[in-house]
Amino acid sequence: WDEGPDKPNPKYAPYHQTERKDLYHRYIKQLLDQGLAYKDYATEEELTEMRDAQRAKGEAPHYDGRWYGRSEAEQQAAEAQGLKPSVRLHMPANHEYAWDDIIKGHVSFNSDNMGGDFIIEKSNGMPTYNFAVVIDDYLMDITDVLRGDDHIANTPKQIAVYEALGITPPNFGHITLIYNPKTRKKLSKRDKETLQFISQYKNQGYLSEAIFNFIAFLGWSPVGEKEIFSREELIKLYDPSRMSKSPAYFDQNKLDWTNAEYIKKLDLDDMTDRVLNLVDEGQTDIAKQVRGLQLPDLRGFTKQICKIYQSEVYQLSQIMKKIVWYSNILDEEIDYSQLNQFDRDETLAVLKSFRSHVQALQEDVVARDFNQIIKDVSVDTGVKGRNLYFPLNVSFTGSQSAPQINEILQLYSTSTIIALLNKAISAL
Repeated sequence: WDEGPDKPNPKYAPYHQTERKDLYHRYIKQLLDQGLAYKDYATEEELTEMRDAQRAKGEAPHYDGRWYGRSEAEQQAAEAQGLKPSVRLHMPANHEYAWDDIIKGHVSFNSDNMGGDFIIEKSNGMPTYNFAVVIDDYLMDITDVLRGDDHIANTPKQIAVYEALGITPPNFGHITLIYNPKTRKKLSKRDKETLQFISQYKNQGYLSEAIFNFIAFLGWSPVGEKEIFSREELIKLYDPSRMSKSPAYFDQNKLDWTNAEYIKKLDLDDMTDRVLNLVDEGQTDIAKQVRGLQLPDLRGFTKQICKIYQSEVYQLSQIMKKIVWYSNILDEEIDYSQLNQFDRDETLAVLKSFRSHVQALQEDVVARDFNQIIKDVSVDTGVKGRNLYFPLNVSFTGSQSAPQINEILQLYSTSTIIALLNKAISAL
């Protein structure tokens, strides 16, 4: 936000409604003095009895205006009984409250179908939402109100307050709600298929830039086919007239794709920093596991894994999982049955030849050219292509597919490479 309790604008502060009660009471008193609002001493029991009687008649529950126009003597009698009044806005009969919605077009409600005179101040002296928000928006010079579609029934009540006070309402736009594509129902706190809190997305390694981009596209689209925009570009392009009237669907696959696109564009050092920040601050199990590793150079190890998998991952938490996997590779369960898909004798020849070349290396050699070793193994054994690479991938990564086997091998000490080859050879 541009302003708020943490960076107040003297013209509009304070921002907490509990600190603005005097402002609200000033306008409540104005409406009471003009006879546009009145005190209501009906008890909760009376209101319940009234609503039950209306339902029994097949009527929609509404306030029947029983305290409108009551004398001062009647009010004093109620006060003498210890009753504390709420304040209600008097609604004119058969009156249209209409506006040209930025998204929905012309919208109108008839006052006869809005539940009768509604409370603008509760008996405890606090204003209701539909009153306070009008005063806040008016005093803060709000020109345009964009909010969820579920607020549309509140808008005519707020317009009624604006009209009673003689104030011009702002422009209203009601944005489509976000739906679950599987259930076709709007997202809710009970929707367990979707992460509930922004902190969860952060802990999983979704980038703030990607979340910003993704949310901007929910119920809105720019001109053209481009889908990845910077924050500055979105601010410049954002046009309320291009908002959709149809529900927006929260597509997890689209979010993952968007995040992956942003990860691919990260500078390698920046990506490394972000992963390590997740490790330091994250409360997920995988972050805790990485924190528990005893790596002599966690940053260097992380940077190397980022370099290998930057174009492969869609969450930074996947990098943390790779850190744990590769640092504990000798203890990981590798499915060596995958090697049975290849000729056993050829595979053994490849693994043993690779072991011989690695054994010839000095343990402390820094520059190890594994691409050259792979070429030498191919010459030694006559094995090429997938029959050469897939057994090595399984032996060193646990998977037949490895993005950059040469880079992955650089993660291991020479003794670890030999130990992994011995395990694979033993399994065969």
